[in-house]
Amino acid sequence: MASKTSSSSSRSRTADSHPAQEASDTPGATGVQQAFDQWLNAWRSVADPAQWAKFTQQTNTAQTNTANESGAAGAASPFAAFAAFTNGFPNGFPSAFPSAFPTLGAMPQMPDFTKLNGMAEFAKLASSMPGFGAAMQGLPTLPKIPTAAIQPERLQQLQSNYSRDASELLKQASEQSIDPSALKDRRFTDTSWQTTPAYAFTAAWYLLNARYLQELADAVQSDPKTRERIRFTVQQWAAAAAPSNYLALNPEAQKALIESKGESLRQGMLNLLGDMQRGKISQSDETRFLVGKNIASTEGSVVYENDLVQLIQYKPLAPKVYARPLLIVPPCINKFYILDLSPESSLVRYGLEQGHQVFILSWRNADQSVAHKTWDDYVEQGVLETIGVVKEITGEDKINTLGFCIGGTILATALAVAAARGEEPAASMTLLTSMLDFSDTGVLDVFVDEAHVQLREQSIGGKNGAPAGLMRGVEFANTFSYLRPNDLVWNYVVDNYLKGRTPQAFDLLFWNSDSTNLPGPMCVWYLRNTYLENKLKEPNALTVCGEKIDLSRLTLPTFIYGSREDHIVPWKSAYASAPVLGGPQTFVLGASGHIAGVINPPSKNKRSFWMIDSDDARLPDSADGWFEAAAEHPGSWWPAWSKWLAGNAGEQVKAGAAQGSKTYPVIEAAPGRYVLERDF
Repeated sequence: MASKTSSSSSRSRTADSHPAQEASDTPGATGVQQAFDQWLNAWRSVADPAQWAKFTQQTNTAQTNTANESGAAGAASPFAAFAAFTNGFPNGFPSAFPSAFPTLGAMPQMPDFTKLNGMAEFAKLASSMPGFGAAMQGLPTLPKIPTAAIQPERLQQLQSNYSRDASELLKQASEQSIDPSALKDRRFTDTSWQTTPAYAFTAAWYLLNARYLQELADAVQSDPKTRERIRFTVQQWAAAAAPSNYLALNPEAQKALIESKGESLRQGMLNLLGDMQRGKISQSDETRFLVGKNIASTEGSVVYENDLVQLIQYKPLAPKVYARPLLIVPPCINKFYILDLSPESSLVRYGLEQGHQVFILSWRNADQSVAHKTWDDYVEQGVLETIGVVKEITGEDKINTLGFCIGGTILATALAVAAARGEEPAASMTLLTSMLDFSDTGVLDVFVDEAHVQLREQSIGGKNGAPAGLMRGVEFANTFSYLRPNDLVWNYVVDNYLKGRTPQAFDLLFWNSDSTNLPGPMCVWYLRNTYLENKLKEPNALTVCGEKIDLSRLTLPTFIYGSREDHIVPWKSAYASAPVLGGPQTFVLGASGHIAGVINPPSKNKRSFWMIDSDDARLPDSADGWFEAAAEHPGSWWPAWSKWLAGNAGEQVKAGAAQGSKTYPVIEAAPGRYVLERDF
């Protein structure tokens, strides 16, 4: 069989074009071709250690004989073939590691298009065309071309370090002694990556280049947004280029293919086709969860609904309850049950067990019938109307409120509208990983600029009379996944497609995939006025629901929570809400990220949190100053919040059995219809 392959290969080379024949006549070309064939055979044998050992012995013997004939010392190593390949070139192999790197020239400048021939005449002609000026104004503004550079000294240092490390790695490869510490990455922890020299070299070579690219990106000098975009792009490229992502380079996937006799590949293709139909990568076994049964299962009733929300009132779990109820405003880009996953990790259930009357909004998964809805509608119909319903059902003139993520931004806006109307419907406000000051928006800043917002305004925002569209929830889900590409994208590409596995059942990732659509006008208003122009923090800079907004008029007690490792709402950005608001404030910093830091029930006794142990209602001016004064406490921050909330919840009264009221009777059992609406 091998002889047939060799013969076929020879015939193929003979039938090649004339340049190839001419190349065979050049000095050393025959040796190069033989060495190249040996190199290819080496890579064909990497999956079989026995074949690799046989190849190594043959290659070393051949190289030793050649060296003896020429009087040179032979390189007895499995990479001797590569050495022969490189030595076969008359002028040496065109190495990627020259001893002296050339100095980079200046970047070419963009031409001045206004001075090109004919541009003046075109401008005169265009100005005389009816409607041309208005049409041009409707087009997105071209972004200013940013400048980016690396200091020559820093670049030379990085290149020198790279050349040194690459040479050392090639030396280790030639000696079959790849340093195991070079493979300390969870993608390459399997022994198959370390026991086979070629795989070990591939992984180590990738990690070296990925690190070098990231160091180059970190060294770029530019404006903050451009620098972050470069770093983000390099991160995505490096994550995608990992050899573990490809069947031909992944020994674990190859082993699964052989052991399953091809079944892993067949199942992987089925998984891929299914995910292509859904538009996103599966991260959890969704067949294991049923909303309302083993997830979002806390007992309650829907007592009010409109085009945008359903309002759920939960059944009390304590014999006595605080008179003043709690209304929770969850993020509208996901389903509300992040706060009611399983009974042991449910913030809703915890609040009920502590004696609070809990209500929560269930945002509708927007379809074309509500595509015209605006930010004003989410404030008025989503929050202000439901506050009125909660007050009527409980008979209280004020309620406690809680907003999570963008839900906190909507809640604060709604209470500012009420304040402008001379109303004070809330006794307290809790903000969980929410932003009111968008000066630092974290990694999400790389996605938002003037051109992007203008494009969204024209495509889905209903600008210039165009029909309004939807911001699809799958876009949000995919965006958030690519913020952590190795964990939330490529990890599942390898497991689902290369190994043919079904993802494990994980309630948090099930929720993460259950995103909701947003009306285009609402979404683009939010992007422009917060992320892009940061107007919400400015007194009277925005008009919402017909009222000038001034967040400093909110003088109610406020509990602000941030997560220390949050990449969506940096904790210092959460802290920046404090000077925007009036009234007494408490700030708590939790460990972990945007979701895991919030969902940290006391029963698990995990992580820790920081807070200032004093009754001083005024927080330090800076986040760093606050952190220096704060003390770390083990476990969950929930008890500290519950104690604070109880101080604003009024007296305890006997829990009522009925839900709803005569004006607002029960519509259906929780979790309601809206939460069940999905796009697939």
